[in-house]
Amino acid sequence: MSILAFLVSFLASTAGAICGIGGGVIIKPTLDLFQMASVSTISFLSGCTVLSMSLYSVGRGLLAHDSTVDFKTGTPLALGAAIGGVFGKQLFTAVKEAASNPNMVGGVQAGCLAIITIYTLAYTVNKAHIKTRQIQGSIPCVTIGVALGIMSSFLGIGGGPINLVVLYYFFSMSTKTAAQNSLYIILVSQITSIATTLFTKTVPEFEWLWLVLMVAGGIGGGVVGRLINKRIDNKQVEKLFVILMFVIIGISCYNTWAFMR
Repeated sequence: MSILAFLVSFLASTAGAICGIGGGVIIKPTLDLFQMASVSTISFLSGCTVLSMSLYSVGRGLLAHDSTVDFKTGTPLALGAAIGGVFGKQLFTAVKEAASNPNMVGGVQAGCLAIITIYTLAYTVNKAHIKTRQIQGSIPCVTIGVALGIMSSFLGIGGGPINLVVLYYFFSMSTKTAAQNSLYIILVSQITSIATTLFTKTVPEFEWLWLVLMVAGGIGGGVVGRLINKRIDNKQVEKLFVILMFVIIGISCYNTWAFMR
């Protein structure tokens, strides 16, 4: 199981670094599929993995002076996502405590993820025919970021495809530029999310070996994903993104059924 956790983290983080979806949107449903741990534990480990991958990807881009992060737009979005992440975590805790069956929380998460991913896929396939906007100003950016943070934190995915849709539609970013900005948003929100978990002493039980291997997989995936991203164009990134969306939808639909049955 430890090796499986590492492989899932590595492959998901590689894809996440290429497409800018963080990897948690793949790690969380995949580990849920194998029922390797509780919903809370998987969410925490997934968050730590995403943090390690996004920290490497964003940091390496800044050090290499080839980052396309738009800090004027990305920073208020990231701060909003960090704030929203705190509320999302509280929402998750409230749903968990209210549920009579612990599996119901996993089912709700999986169902919501499936719906969001279907919407993301539909938008991605048809985005050439959709007129984009150009949002400006810190307050609108923070507001949008809060919504992103709530969704990501509640679902336990540390970011995801919805980030890219927002960056495409509201800020008219290209695929690869949106990917780097998405990872920056994920990085800031994950730092806040994990810090909140530590501060409130709500860290779930987990195996340290799993954490070490998954974080190593996250960093390794960040290294490989960054190298691949630099060698392919926007169209190839979009193709991989669409394939991943189909995979996530399939796994999420199955997990919804498995948790709710």
